[in-house]
Amino acid sequence: MIALDTNALVRLIVYDDETQARAVERALVRARRDEEAVFLSDVVLCELVWVLTSRLHKTRAEIAEVLDRILRTELFVFSDAAALEVATAAYADGRADFADYVIRGQARAAGAADVITFDRALKGEDGFRLLG
Repeated sequence: MIALDTNALVRLIVYDDETQARAVERALVRARRDEEAVFLSDVVLCELVWVLTSRLHKTRAEIAEVLDRILRTELFVFSDAAALEVATAAYADGRADFADYVIRGQARAAGAADVITFDRALKGEDGFRLLG
């Protein structure tokens, strides 16, 4: 198994540097040929969403569509694909950052009832408890 860093995934998705994007494509073709999975960490996906939001000004709907495509890509493996699907759906319809929904999913998987936060954007969101 190999893993992609955020910068490689961004090049592949955005295709803003053709040379680098093609290098990532070649690595993925080799992985598929060698029947080698490609791991994408939760952190890489959170960073991808940050880049798409802050640098490229993509909408939640556009980002959720990108995440859905990534999650359906057979070559990619994740620490918990089902939790990422839940986080993606929550992000598409919610007001919190994608990372917040990933954190909530991991917290619930660990047995936590709520995520304690000062983030006012999460007020009223299921699974988050606002302090202050």
